[in-house]
Amino acid sequence: MEILEFFTSMGFMQMTWQQGIMLLVSFVLLYLAIHKKYEPLLLLPIAFGMLLTNLPGAGMFHSELWSAFLDPNSPAYHSYGAILKEGGLLDVLYIGVKAGVYPCLIFIGVGAMTDFGPLIANPKSLLLGAAAQIGIFVTFLCAYAMGFTPAEAGSIGIIGGADGPTSIFLTSKLAPHLLGPIAIAAYSYMALVPVIQPPIMRALTTKKERAIKMGQLRPVSKTEKIVFPIIITAIVALILPDAAPLIGCLMLGNLMKECGVVDRLSKTAQNELMNIVVIFLGLSVGATATGASFLNWQTLMILAMGIVAFGLGSAGGVLLAKFMNLFLKEKINPLIGSAGVSAVPMAARVSQTVGQEENPSNFLLMHAMGPNVAGVIGSAVAAGVLLTMLG
Repeated sequence: MEILEFFTSMGFMQMTWQQGIMLLVSFVLLYLAIHKKYEPLLLLPIAFGMLLTNLPGAGMFHSELWSAFLDPNSPAYHSYGAILKEGGLLDVLYIGVKAGVYPCLIFIGVGAMTDFGPLIANPKSLLLGAAAQIGIFVTFLCAYAMGFTPAEAGSIGIIGGADGPTSIFLTSKLAPHLLGPIAIAAYSYMALVPVIQPPIMRALTTKKERAIKMGQLRPVSKTEKIVFPIIITAIVALILPDAAPLIGCLMLGNLMKECGVVDRLSKTAQNELMNIVVIFLGLSVGATATGASFLNWQTLMILAMGIVAFGLGSAGGVLLAKFMNLFLKEKINPLIGSAGVSAVPMAARVSQTVGQEENPSNFLLMHAMGPNVAGVIGSAVAAGVLLTMLG
């Protein structure tokens, strides 16, 4: 009898077909992270979190507790008490996602690793970064027209910003039930930037445009680099308060880097803090990818619309650069417009690579970094707009 009870308590005996499929999906993602090196720093913990949450009987994540947390008719509505009392390890870690803590902490690290010098030297780059956010809003309208709720459509659209932490931050506020597929889509497409962007860039530009050489950027003073994060935080937060958490943390990290008086804090933000939070964020986001929430038509639609959003964002920056060239004496190489999506610094490197294919003496990397870091600001602002409209 005891032997029979032991066998019936085994996970193999309790496994559903949905859990089996999700375990296979987690194995595939682990393969892509380890062997193909697709955004491994986050894809690996996300995939392992997916594995843990779909182990039957392990009790590490309880989606029913979070359903009660989001149900206005439940006694546990917006109460973390039941989560802390009855939840498993991944439930507790997920509190940091739901409260918006992890994405903001990651933005401190991102800010501490970002050089806004190219953007300050060429303010026109800000327009290219803004144009690349068109994919977010076009996809939002398309998703809404296809039957998704406004909150779900906004969460799907933000994939077009190619910014994983921003996607997670917004989705955790608007549509937490879609967090798993949206996070996986966002980070997968970020990893596929070198595959997705070049065909779009070549299709929208001529050989002559791709060969345009741009002059050297002017030097940026230390004072400018210190004042920039302070001014941007104040302006964005006063206009769009909902964007303040992301923008504020991003600019705090950058200010710590540029001011030169808190090197220990800057290095901690870039390394220890960033690494610890990435582990917690990845595990807890992967935990939401249960069979019931992931294996449905919505997931396929999200993956399809995510790549459309990303493609439109890349195209938007290129097309605006071409339009600006109609009025500029010193022409912009349109390739740098595609770097307006917030995949730093991969998108800027793609602009450099495609540009050098046409002209080996062309060095676009620093010019592309302007729109690239502008895209980080732009995606955070877009998230603030959607949160203000839909939250």
